[in-house]
Amino acid sequence: MKRQHVIGMFDSGVGGLTVMKEILEQIPELRIIYLGDTARVPYGNRSKEELIDFGEEIITFLISQGAEAVVVACNTSSANALPDLKKSFDIPLIGTIEPGARLAVSKTSGGKIGLIATEATVRSKAYSSAISRVLSKGVLPEDQGLRESWQQGEQSIALVKSQACPLFVPLVEAGLSKTPEARGIARTYLSGFDTAGVDALILGCTHYPFLAPVIRDILGEQTALIDPAQAMVDELKSVLDKLDEVQEMKAKSTVKETWKLRFYVSGDPELFQSVGNTLLPGLIQEVRQVIWGD
Repeated sequence: MKRQHVIGMFDSGVGGLTVMKEILEQIPELRIIYLGDTARVPYGNRSKEELIDFGEEIITFLISQGAEAVVVACNTSSANALPDLKKSFDIPLIGTIEPGARLAVSKTSGGKIGLIATEATVRSKAYSSAISRVLSKGVLPEDQGLRESWQQGEQSIALVKSQACPLFVPLVEAGLSKTPEARGIARTYLSGFDTAGVDALILGCTHYPFLAPVIRDILGEQTALIDPAQAMVDELKSVLDKLDEVQEMKAKSTVKETWKLRFYVSGDPELFQSVGNTLLPGLIQEVRQVIWGD
């Protein structure tokens, strides 16, 4: 397996590092260029038009740095901009929504799926549509009883409750994900999921896995926490297999480079490095700044 490829990744800030961690654990041969658009964080209150413009600007930059595929490690961009971005670029773009929906459907035990996300992602209803879509494609729960009940039309599988959590991203970006303040805010946001009977909760923002210990303490072990990053890696592996085939057909010889990870931000490099290494110790050695044009 070659995996001598360069992929780009982007998020509004440090949240996409949760996806990067999953990728590095499963595909360590990859070289990754990560861009955190920290000058414009958070994305959750942005319009669709803004998100498309940001995505076009960032993906163009990542391609200029050698990216052969781009992981849109941001649920807000994936929900609102990705369909349009795919029309503008001819390299593979991997988002969070459908992989997250597939994983949620496979892990639910009672058919009641919940979502916490940014305001823009909740407003888009992208996850609700994706859950219906993956079920129509044949994705089924691992729980045999639920699978049979759904196939017989006796039980539904659906997104039953969504909650926007606008304060979560600023907390993570400030390095405050483990504080009493974070716990209090999380308790408020999560208060209705027990009564809704939710048994699988989609962490619908790549920042949110950094809050997973707090969320787990509040909801308990009976609620499966769904991190779309796990399913995104499976999709990325398929993309890399196709890139390998293309590389072989072109008999392309590549010059091996020594760099492994490159980090760029549009805001403060030192803040990103400090917070990023607090969340994932020792990962970030250097951060370069990109200044967007007006």
